[in-house]
Amino acid sequence: MRNEDTKLEDYFLKNKNNWDTKVLNPNHQNEFRKKLGITEKNYFIPFIMAASLLLLVGLTLYFQVENQTAKVNKELHFASKETQQTDSIFTVIIKNELIKIKEKKSPENEKIVSDALIQMKNLDLDYQNIIKELETNGESKLIINALITNLQTRITFLQSVLKRLESNKISTNISDEKTV
Repeated sequence: MRNEDTKLEDYFLKNKNNWDTKVLNPNHQNEFRKKLGITEKNYFIPFIMAASLLLLVGLTLYFQVENQTAKVNKELHFASKETQQTDSIFTVIIKNELIKIKEKKSPENEKIVSDALIQMKNLDLDYQNIIKELETNGESKLIINALITNLQTRITFLQSVLKRLESNKISTNISDEKTV
């Protein structure tokens, strides 16, 4: 190995004047592109288009969230701020749990998910009735308690469905491992 290194060094020393060490001009890339027939692209216009599109999507999402918030506040415009805040917090949690359940939907647990969604529609009808009662009779402890209980029941129900889906997934994995 040492002998090969020496041979390589000798070769470089012998030919040190034969190497092409020409300094390239600063415009060598453009000359090379011309030889290849490639024209220089202007990246500014696509950048502006992409930035505009991103801005448009961002504004659309922002105004959708604002409209949903306004819709919730409009539904409960007759309620106190505390009731509106409580309702919006619980509603966000419920929506997140529903998203998690819909993400876990598969052929094995389709029945569980569809039954859960049907039950959620029933609980939502109860919620709408409570809202109507709240609007008609105003805020009383009984109605606010019913509203909070409905929201808590929905969250608890969704969490139990998620646990059921997880346990089914685990038991399916275990049975798959046993059959292999």
